[in-house]
Amino acid sequence: MLGISVILLTLGLLIYLAYRGISLLILAPVLATFAVVASLEGRVLASYTQIFMGSTADFIALYFPVFLLGAVFGKLMEDSGSAEVLANAIIEKLGTGRAILAVVISCAVMTYGGVSLFVVAFAVYPIAAALFRRADIPKMLIPASIALGAFTFTMTALPGTPAIQNAIPMPYFGTSPFAAPGLGIITAAVMFSLGMLWLQFRAKKLGSMGYGDHKDAEFIPDKDLRERSACEGFDLMELPVEEKPKNPPSVLVAVLPLVLVIAVNLAATFWVIPRMDTTYLSQPLYGETGIDKVRGIWSVIAALVIAIVLLIVTNRNRLGHLKQTLDNGANASLLPIFNTASLVGFGAVIASLGAFLLIRDGVVGLGGNNPLISLAIGVNVLAGMTGSASGGMSIALATLGDTYMQMAELHGISPDLLHRVTAVATGGLDTLPHNGAVITLLAITGLTHRQAYFDLAMTAMVVPFVSLVVLIVLGTLFGSF
Repeated sequence: MLGISVILLTLGLLIYLAYRGISLLILAPVLATFAVVASLEGRVLASYTQIFMGSTADFIALYFPVFLLGAVFGKLMEDSGSAEVLANAIIEKLGTGRAILAVVISCAVMTYGGVSLFVVAFAVYPIAAALFRRADIPKMLIPASIALGAFTFTMTALPGTPAIQNAIPMPYFGTSPFAAPGLGIITAAVMFSLGMLWLQFRAKKLGSMGYGDHKDAEFIPDKDLRERSACEGFDLMELPVEEKPKNPPSVLVAVLPLVLVIAVNLAATFWVIPRMDTTYLSQPLYGETGIDKVRGIWSVIAALVIAIVLLIVTNRNRLGHLKQTLDNGANASLLPIFNTASLVGFGAVIASLGAFLLIRDGVVGLGGNNPLISLAIGVNVLAGMTGSASGGMSIALATLGDTYMQMAELHGISPDLLHRVTAVATGGLDTLPHNGAVITLLAITGLTHRQAYFDLAMTAMVVPFVSLVVLIVLGTLFGSF
């Protein structure tokens, strides 16, 4: 009983102190050490060097290229003017009468193409504010509209998305970014449809309010926001607002890198890499692994590298400070991956405690004979506790990934289905008020939790949860497709 109390207390402290703005780089090792000491299981130094640091290093070694390339790609899209051009083009095409749909679609196109949700929020918000003001739609719905397009179906459900939430399950389950494509598309459609229905309902209900008396000032990130939001995507202080290029790219030039990310990802996953001779991976020099364990990561890396090269070549005259852009993007990737990796190390230490076996058995047994239910609950709860979709998923898979694979084999469940359920499950309780992305989005839009969080939670937490239920039901009845 003491051990379980210690684990629960430690997780509670993690939630509270992270919300107070204390860096996870400090919190994770300190609280992991506290858990070892308080549980009276000793071995403090060994737990730190062999378990915490070992798991942290493994995560960084595996996912650093994805974090790095994603950050650089997003920064190039921003500084070249491509992100703003795309947002403007989509919004102008759909018009003022479809303001909410225009904002959602513009966010979705960019995030599905690999642009960070933070870059998208920065690029879309000024345009969304002007559009909502012209259409006289309440400003309080802007965060919910951006969140629906950037935080939900393109982050977790759509097959092929280069989002880190879609990449993390791949080595654990031996899957690709396109795991369970049919189920992913259906789940994404449910999220999009329900989210749009809610936003349209609220716009009609609040129509008499109009846009409201708001001063749409430029957002400048501060130190506190940087610390709270870094776990979800970028170190905001490494994303200074650059001077807009005087000759913005055409829509074709702006959209081509996004198309290339998905196309190369698809080609590498199903045609190029499977035709390569990769038998050498079984050698000790290469970790004695198999192609299924690395195919997904290789595909995302190849797609982002090629898209980055294209971005630079087609926008060289617009990137007046290319070195600075690359530096800012690269630097912005460091804090997020170290934060997430520290959470993985924290989870590994917690999993090494004797009392965790009781918690594990309890969580695994939640779904009865259906491990998909247990997996969804475990990932969702941990994402909520950590305030991070990627952090919660990483802890869940690091501690229970092998267990769920064994259960899946026993019940004849496809690893692809495990992958998609895991990814979608991260997009629920992670949107609780202490989530870094939520805090940053509200700061960018100049709104408070009281003004905008209700609708944001409906589109980015309740709707994804309903979609997750649909996914589990379909997966249970029909398997992976």
